[in-house]
Amino acid sequence: MTTLLVIAKEPRPGRVKTRLTPPFTPREAAALAEASLADTLDTVARTPAHRRVLALEGEPGPWLPPGFEVVRQCAGGLDERLAAALAGCAGPTLLIGMDTPQVTPELLSVDFADCDAYFGPAEDGGFWALGLATPDPSLLRGVPMSTPHTGATQRARLTGLRVRDLPILRDVDTAYDADSVAKSAPNGRFAAELTALKAPHRGAGLCQYAAPPRGATSHNEPADGQ
Repeated sequence: MTTLLVIAKEPRPGRVKTRLTPPFTPREAAALAEASLADTLDTVARTPAHRRVLALEGEPGPWLPPGFEVVRQCAGGLDERLAAALAGCAGPTLLIGMDTPQVTPELLSVDFADCDAYFGPAEDGGFWALGLATPDPSLLRGVPMSTPHTGATQRARLTGLRVRDLPILRDVDTAYDADSVAKSAPNGRFAAELTALKAPHRGAGLCQYAAPPRGATSHNEPADGQ
């Protein structure tokens, strides 16, 4: 059975989801990050797995459900931290981040029979999931993160492996992303938190957020563990 590995950052104001500010305050952005992380961990907890591991920058909070092993992220760039987290796993492993709260147990229930790898591309050019039947940290080291080509570069690292592609998902990075993701998963904590935060702003016209400019640079990888 698969190890499910989540890489995340403690949702502290000013440290997470900074591109949500504005229109949200740093405290509101952290509340959205916490809701996204809680939804993600709840989904992982409901997905059959051999192990559930959280590679965390910061300290655990009340959003952490039982059944997870918590390990510290190492120092270094995001590629090094992802690689180090993966190195701590043995056997089939699926790595995901904390900023796709719309993820479901069905998406995470991967089967590595006749398959070496899974790849989950993100709409912004990054990736939200990477699965390996045999964890190999070298496949992540050196991949340039926070670029519009991060996903394509990571996907190219899997050349020669039997790869199954997962559906494209949108990461929560901007306010527009938050609106779109909440609509795709309206019953989650993330959607409820967004609705609560938007309510005081309705008179100010902040309920609808503009789409990012075409060709805008992405800062999303498979986590907000950066």
